[in-house]
Amino acid sequence: MKSMLSFSFVVYLVACTSSSPEKIQSEQQSTITCDENGCRGMYIGPEFRAGDDVAHQFSNKMTEKVGDRLKALYSNGNFSKVDFTAISMTTKGMGTGKVTYRLAIPFVRVSQKCDAFTSFDHVGGWNHTPALSERKIELASLLLGGDSLNVSQLTTTPEGLQEYWIQWKNKVVQAHCTNDE
Repeated sequence: MKSMLSFSFVVYLVACTSSSPEKIQSEQQSTITCDENGCRGMYIGPEFRAGDDVAHQFSNKMTEKVGDRLKALYSNGNFSKVDFTAISMTTKGMGTGKVTYRLAIPFVRVSQKCDAFTSFDHVGGWNHTPALSERKIELASLLLGGDSLNVSQLTTTPEGLQEYWIQWKNKVVQAHCTNDE
């Protein structure tokens, strides 16, 4: 009987702790929508979990969606690039443990297909300086021969999120674009 009670208690403890991931999942939410004018999205949830800046990871999700949309627009003949000067970024609640991170990345049309950009990334910091030099080195192998990265000015929210946004010609999608074209 004593071992049965011990076993039941252990099962109860495991059952209680296994519900924790579901609770964490429900504490955060993110949405991203894209159209021909750009991508917009929002993350609501914890800033950090187990030392990881989970809120800042929303930038990764957004850059993936932006790159996908730029490629889709390009394939439809809607040559576009990100309008760095019109990017909007807010991080309300940063520093409190729970943040609402809103991000809007608008596109502008370009007339020539080789003036378009079809890849997009970022390098940023949640309360620390972005490692731009290292990111440039990491992305260098993705460039067309003779091409270069197009990097935004540093974008910073009042609460301390810092981002450099980076776009370039995708060497597969835009293989026909070379510097002499």
